[in-house]
Amino acid sequence: MNEKKVLMEGKFLPSICFIILLWLGAACDEDPGAKKFIAYKGPLEEAENVQVLFSEKAILKVKVNTAKQIKQPNEDKVFPKPVFIDFFDPTGQNVITTLRADSGRLDNQTGVYRVMGHVKVVNTQKQQQLFTDELTWNPLTKKVFTERKVVVESMLSGERMKGTGLDANQDFSKYSIRKPDGFFNAPGGMNN
Repeated sequence: MNEKKVLMEGKFLPSICFIILLWLGAACDEDPGAKKFIAYKGPLEEAENVQVLFSEKAILKVKVNTAKQIKQPNEDKVFPKPVFIDFFDPTGQNVITTLRADSGRLDNQTGVYRVMGHVKVVNTQKQQQLFTDELTWNPLTKKVFTERKVVVESMLSGERMKGTGLDANQDFSKYSIRKPDGFFNAPGGMNN
């Protein structure tokens, strides 16, 4: 009889375990009143009155200032307020070129800055101003470029050069307009 009891318990034990597992599984059903998890997709951080300095061999080359910086989940940085960039001479003591734009962003993967909206660049050495809607600056190559329309104006004579697209070194001491448009005075001594 004890053998029979043990055999019967052996047959019922798996059934009891199965019933308990079903009951536990049913208890784990999603609560219809529970709130679902929604991943946060907003900025990782926000900073105000940001200043970024670029130097080489302890000599200041570029200073970037903006009132607000927002770091996105992909690590890109957005500058929704005006951006001011100063480019320094080889000694790092004097600002030779300034840039002002309505906003900007830094692409984290490429390290490239793009500024947008009423972009104005002033080269004090050449007494020239550049106006465009958008400029891209690569700190690694020290180059600035745009595909957009540009106007370069002499602050001394008021002469204007217009065109589409521009390539320049970062302090704008040398530049070329990709597709010049209109008329401008050529330097003296040029013959046809």
